Amino acid sequence: MAGRGKLIAVIGDEDTVTGFLLGGIGELNKNRHPNFLVVEKDTTINEIEDTFRQFLHRDDIGIILINQYIAEMVRHALDAHQHSIPAVLEIPSKEHPYDAAKDSILRRARGMFTAEDLR
Repeated sequence: MAGRGKLIAVIGDEDTVTGFLLGGIGELNKNRHPNFLVVEKDTTINEIEDTFRQFLHRDDIGIILINQYIAEMVRHALDAHQHSIPAVLEIPSKEHPYDAAKDSILRRARGMFTAEDLR
């Protein structure tokens, strides 16, 4: 991938993924695997977790966006990810607002700084 940027991957509900696809993020890698997963009512937690782990191991992905309510379903997998790339960002969905208290990445970042650092 020298000379090219990395992709954004999305794991989310239909509205979220469709919005990002309309924005132009949809790609297939050389093995014809997409960089997105639409989570529906019948999508299993194993499918979500497997897709998340696949995205973590792809060298063409730099950022993984995941709806926060879906991240809650696979929180153990998100918490186990310790590398900065790909960055994992939890985002709200139309039906589920963002809750900073549930965001493990934000909690980790807060732990890196003291109140003195932010003044």
